[in-house]
Amino acid sequence: MALLFAGLILVALVTSLMLALPALARPTLPFGVRVGVQRVGDPAVIAARRFYARLTVVVAALAAAGSVLALLVTGSAVAIGGIVTVVLVADLLLFYRAHHLVRAAKLAGGWAAERRQAVTVDTTFRTDPVRVPWSWGLPVLAVTLLTAGIGWARYGGLPATLPPFLGSGAAASSQRAPTTVLSAFQPVIYQLAVALIVAASVVVVLRARPDLDAARPKGSARRYRVYLRGVAVMSLLSAACLNLSLLLAALRLWEIVTPALVWQVAVYVPLVALLGGWVIWEIKVGQAGHRLPALPGEEREDAKVGQRDDDRHWFLAGAVYVNRRDPALFVHARLGSSSWTLNLGHPIAWLLLGALIALAGLALAGVVDLPEKHSVL
Repeated sequence: MALLFAGLILVALVTSLMLALPALARPTLPFGVRVGVQRVGDPAVIAARRFYARLTVVVAALAAAGSVLALLVTGSAVAIGGIVTVVLVADLLLFYRAHHLVRAAKLAGGWAAERRQAVTVDTTFRTDPVRVPWSWGLPVLAVTLLTAGIGWARYGGLPATLPPFLGSGAAASSQRAPTTVLSAFQPVIYQLAVALIVAASVVVVLRARPDLDAARPKGSARRYRVYLRGVAVMSLLSAACLNLSLLLAALRLWEIVTPALVWQVAVYVPLVALLGGWVIWEIKVGQAGHRLPALPGEEREDAKVGQRDDDRHWFLAGAVYVNRRDPALFVHARLGSSSWTLNLGHPIAWLLLGALIALAGLALAGVVDLPEKHSVL
């Protein structure tokens, strides 16, 4: 019964996230297709939204029934995992089909030619950029220093061997290795890596090209500033949650606490809080901050132009961007709310991807050791 309940929860979670995906996007970006403000309520767009929502719910209902049958026949958690995977793939295919429907209607109706195409540029994002709110990084620093202090105090009393550290907890006691400074302080190393990666990502995002609406230049620029600062704050708080989870896992690694299911659940509490915080924030602000409250007059703002953003440069329903003529390396993705993507038409993007492929190749060859996947219970 517990396994069935977990399977139904996973199906409901995936379905909820997929239903929220188009709802959080800008009204002018239905299913990753750029449309003018005059076409937001077009019957073709509304039909695509209904098509996607209805079939997504149908897939969820079929998956719920399939979960019951799979457990009755096999009684295996693998079957539940397979069903959840099928739900995710089916929902993504439905999203892509809705994307195709809107794009076909746009091409057939000549929507792109209805307004003069223009681009909004706000130079204040360069002369007076959104600053990194470093004060929100203090919790990350505090948790990391606390972990390092506990580890330093405990290091002299550690046993001769330690279980490998998996990030979310330690492996079974039978899997142990000699205690060294590197193995003992792995949680702190992971915390430092999280802090550096998040800080670098925040700096890059704040310097990326703003995603402004040419039809509403003033309102979209103001909202985008608020949105960018919110993204930075949420990212730094996310790093604090991740490092807090690593601290709780480190207490188990260092045998300060007794391994138990209750403690393992506690390790995941910061991660659940992190996910919940992002969901609430995304619902509040929306893509590029379009859900933020408007100032007087902003709702009536209309420059009578369309956003110059060619759909031909976007692939996989707005997830992949390729434009050799665009000098920007990072651009705000059309798919998702707070997401950025590489411009694969930029040479540096291929250098970054090449480095990742090289790292993966070294890992497969055994030259570089990556964290292994183990059961955390």
